Amino acid sequence: MSSTGIPVATKVLTVGELNRQLKTLVEDGLPSLWVAGEVSNLKRPPSGHIYLSLKDAESQIRAVLWRGQATRVRFDLKEGMEVLARGRLTVYVPRGDYQLQVEELQPKGVGTLELALRQLKGKLLKLGYFALERKRPLPRFPLRVGLVTSPSGAAVRDMLEILGRRWPAVEVWVCPVRVQGDGAAEEIAAAICLLNQVPSIEVMIVGRGGGSAEDLWAFNAECVARSIFESRIPVVSAVGHEIDLTIADLVADFRALTPSEAAERIVPDREELYEGLGHIESRMRTLLLQQLQSAKMRLIDLAQRRTFRLPLDGVQELERRVDEWVERLHRAIRQRMMRTHERLQAQAAHLATLSPLNVLGRGYSLTRREADRIVVRSPEQVRPGDRLVTDVQNGQIISRVEQPNDARDPAAS
Repeated sequence: MSSTGIPVATKVLTVGELNRQLKTLVEDGLPSLWVAGEVSNLKRPPSGHIYLSLKDAESQIRAVLWRGQATRVRFDLKEGMEVLARGRLTVYVPRGDYQLQVEELQPKGVGTLELALRQLKGKLLKLGYFALERKRPLPRFPLRVGLVTSPSGAAVRDMLEILGRRWPAVEVWVCPVRVQGDGAAEEIAAAICLLNQVPSIEVMIVGRGGGSAEDLWAFNAECVARSIFESRIPVVSAVGHEIDLTIADLVADFRALTPSEAAERIVPDREELYEGLGHIESRMRTLLLQQLQSAKMRLIDLAQRRTFRLPLDGVQELERRVDEWVERLHRAIRQRMMRTHERLQAQAAHLATLSPLNVLGRGYSLTRREADRIVVRSPEQVRPGDRLVTDVQNGQIISRVEQPNDARDPAAS
């Protein structure tokens, strides 16, 4: 027994030794485990690691996702989310702390892919990626088409066969990409951007054949959605089968249920076009014949009318009417001249009765001053020595005034 009361044979551990033993026991005894809890104290430092705590009603534990594992989380981790975490316990010897080093993380109650898809859909919906008013119509007769798909799958063979059969004039540009696996989404997005730099491409198909949800996941990536949204070329999405619906389908200008339907949708069928043109030709021929027959009947009807059978009748009738008007005009002019002549004679006779010459003929005379030709009506108008001109019936008498006498003056009588 030592002076401290501890048996001599007892080994006393230092704090570091204790923590190292705990580290060995915990990490070797619990190599991997699953833990359910609520996310709290979530931190995302610039290093790319994720630090958080998992808690329930009774307790909590710190956890960490190193950058390599954090990049594999496909959903948006948020505070308060219920998750299932698989990892191993580690002990940090300097502080004696332990934490869960997470290697896999899943949302509780819903699959990882499903939650990630829901979150991305909500984000893109707010950004207007799914708006119907931004979707563009497809060209009716495209001359150059782009395909973004796997070069070795059955989908590309089906599309090429359908495009060549339906519309041989079309020129097809295939941009080969991986359609599943790591890096596939980035390749698809880059191919869409590349085709947008090729002049004269009028429409493109982005798609692949059927597969599981994991196989189609590249077409749910945000980078693919962004490249389709920003594409200047109308995009037809053809991913999987009818029951498969990806984010690329929602963003694209047109969604085809299969790659084969996409090829049928973007080009017309020349056989159907020829048949349609034949129907149009037949209808035009029928309509032209009907119009020709109608015009012929109208021409026959017009030819039988009196106007066309005796075209000069109308002219001759007009000539007769003109002659009648000429005669009436001449008669009216003669009558007008006769009435005018009669009025002139009447006026001349009236003027003759008022003429001073008629008065002179009855023994009267008209005397005027020679200087200003003013008619003399009173002795006051003349002075001694004034020359006077007196008009009589057959001539004039010129005299000089010796003495004017006023008949009203008594001295003059």
